[in-house]
Amino acid sequence: MLGSKRRRDVFLKVLERVRRKYQFVVLGYVVMPEHFHLLVSEPARGNPSKVMQAIKLGVVRQLFFSRRHRGNSAALRLFEDAGHVRFWQHRFYDFNVWSERKRIEKLRYIHRNPVTRGLVDAPDQWRWSSFRFYAYQEPGPVRVEDWSVLRTHIRAA
Repeated sequence: MLGSKRRRDVFLKVLERVRRKYQFVVLGYVVMPEHFHLLVSEPARGNPSKVMQAIKLGVVRQLFFSRRHRGNSAALRLFEDAGHVRFWQHRFYDFNVWSERKRIEKLRYIHRNPVTRGLVDAPDQWRWSSFRFYAYQEPGPVRVEDWSVLRTHIRAA
């Protein structure tokens, strides 16, 4: 699914576009070869299901229905019902984070995922994650905000 560098880069490009459109805060992310994790706020526009739909559909469109892939029978076979081949799981699993302790726990889990899987030796070596924002204040392809921004946003609402 997201097994190549190119596909993970496309995912991040789509995530940033969807973040701007639906106006939600990204606190953390990691894109793995077969799944992704997001730590995000509620969107100002739409709802979490709409956001997930927009991300997933945007990635599939970008990868398989761009001008370069039009008429590509392999891309279309991906969506055939025979054999039940799917690019994404049917649904996503969400978890509400209300405390600083839980936010840190979730971010650690997200950022350690590539290390746990043996893809890299240290979290800062996996470029498809928000780890470098937290460790080195490096901006990445997706705008990440720290927890204080989200707490201020919640209080103002």
